[in-house]
Amino acid sequence: MDIYGFYKGELFNAYEYLGAHLESKGTMFRTYAPNASKVSVIGDFSDWEDIPMEQIVDGNFYELFCPEALEGMRYKYRIYNKKGDFIDHCDPYGYSSELRPGTCSVIRSLDYRFHDSRWMNKRTDCMDKPLNIYEVHLGSWKKPESEEGKCEWYNYSEIADNLIDYVLEYGYNYIEFMPLSEHPCDESWGYQITGFFAPTSRYGTPQQLMELIDKCHKKGIGVIMDFVPVHFAVDHYGLTEYDGTKLYEYPTHDIGYNEWGSRNFMHSKGEVRSFLQSAANYWLDIYHFDGLRMDAIRNIIFWNGDENRGENYPAINFIKCMNKGLKTRHPSAILAAEDSSSYPSVTVSVENGGLGFDYKWDMGWMHDTLEYFQTSPLYRTGCYHKLTFSMIYFYNEKFIMPFSHDEVVHGKATILQKMHGDYDNKFPQARALYMYMIAHPGKKLNFMGNEFGQLREWDEKREQDWDILKYPAHDSFREFIKTLNMIYLKYHAFYYDYDSTNFEWSDCNSADRCVYAIRRKSKQGDILTVLNFSDWNQIDYAVTTGADWKIKLLLDSDNCKYGGGTPDGKAEFVHEDDKLIMDIPPYSGRMFILKRK
Repeated sequence: MDIYGFYKGELFNAYEYLGAHLESKGTMFRTYAPNASKVSVIGDFSDWEDIPMEQIVDGNFYELFCPEALEGMRYKYRIYNKKGDFIDHCDPYGYSSELRPGTCSVIRSLDYRFHDSRWMNKRTDCMDKPLNIYEVHLGSWKKPESEEGKCEWYNYSEIADNLIDYVLEYGYNYIEFMPLSEHPCDESWGYQITGFFAPTSRYGTPQQLMELIDKCHKKGIGVIMDFVPVHFAVDHYGLTEYDGTKLYEYPTHDIGYNEWGSRNFMHSKGEVRSFLQSAANYWLDIYHFDGLRMDAIRNIIFWNGDENRGENYPAINFIKCMNKGLKTRHPSAILAAEDSSSYPSVTVSVENGGLGFDYKWDMGWMHDTLEYFQTSPLYRTGCYHKLTFSMIYFYNEKFIMPFSHDEVVHGKATILQKMHGDYDNKFPQARALYMYMIAHPGKKLNFMGNEFGQLREWDEKREQDWDILKYPAHDSFREFIKTLNMIYLKYHAFYYDYDSTNFEWSDCNSADRCVYAIRRKSKQGDILTVLNFSDWNQIDYAVTTGADWKIKLLLDSDNCKYGGGTPDGKAEFVHEDDKLIMDIPPYSGRMFILKRK
């Protein structure tokens, strides 16, 4: 390992040296603990008795070769501070962990033969392609039937075919997994991490996760994982005060802890930068993930996420260097920022002065849109431009439009529940909402359960309410989402999100009607979407199209197939001269394809 590069924060492969590495006749252990008085390895192979490690290099690293340490055995580092006290820590660079509540690292090889070269060779960042992401918490998408003594989760291999078939059937082309790094507490959803290089043992082994990703690639599905570069779990056996001092975290409480109660990484330290850069590169390189969605970037940009405290320049410099290094190594991988701030140039390249992300979640669009649909139709004329505001700033960044897990927990209600009114009125509004989402420029993300109108807030301990599909309203809603997604994947007009000539408001001045018309343009044909978000029938609504176009209805959200009131094939409209004229039922949308005559 390049020790100088490690200290400067330039490494992206520190995991190749540090950690537990299986060799032909045993295991080589290495760890970095510069302030320890001594370090030992303990494990299954030593009856949990100390085996002292040797100080190497500059005295800050420790090494031990143990012939008795074999694949699948548990271990920890026993790290003694200057007072002679010790704490047993899991391996910061460990490749695997035991199932919670156990806290040991596990010796694992990373041997796996991928069969996805065709996918990897043609993979792109989807800038000029559709990107429709299905966000999944792997432990609660589906669960095995509960029987005493049986695991409460499917493993990576067991769930793969079922999940892949579902994603393909319902028109998604990427899966985004909430964090799969090892974490002690189910309720943290994986965002409080103790094993940054270890896929959580809840769902199996490293090879089983590789198999899941490999199978996705062979079916043409990309895989993104949530990555947490801001903070780590406070548990004493993890990174917290790893060598008896605050090695990875800030030394002061004021900036050492955050709003989630976890420890903040000190990004100005070279060894911390090398650690995080190596972890990010590890998932892309070793596991063939197609991208990382980086959590809480606001807390990278500003001290503890507070704009009033100013910019955190060392952390900003870190994220720039990491993103630049990752894109150099993996040009086609997707780097997405979950950032709720208005900080500029998040998706501008580092070379051009930006943070170097490919995409940014449009949190403003998400909140404004959902607030609009929570508003009574009586007052929607007054907040009409809440839905047009997003296009004022849209071209400042490259946005993903998310309806994520964060919007269906903690008393916020599910997407369907957020729709104003009673049960029957929620479905047509939700259908129109998703048609608006697809019509709006930006890549798409939808959290599991949203696609069939889940009515219970997400709970990581329970699987999705699949039995609700026995009710026609939910089953037909899912069929609508399926059809809408397939249209999105098929038509080129939806692909060129960040070219301003691809979009126009055909109508954003009908506040009295609560009607909008969006036109997406391409050489293969335009897509015109007309949306009525009022609770009354709009008679003789007209929108200008131009005269040299043939028009065909692609999708009517009020079609009876999807639970609406319009008989299949009976949606009426007239194209006269340069105008499209129709009556639009309440809470409905219509999507048309326009082609040159």
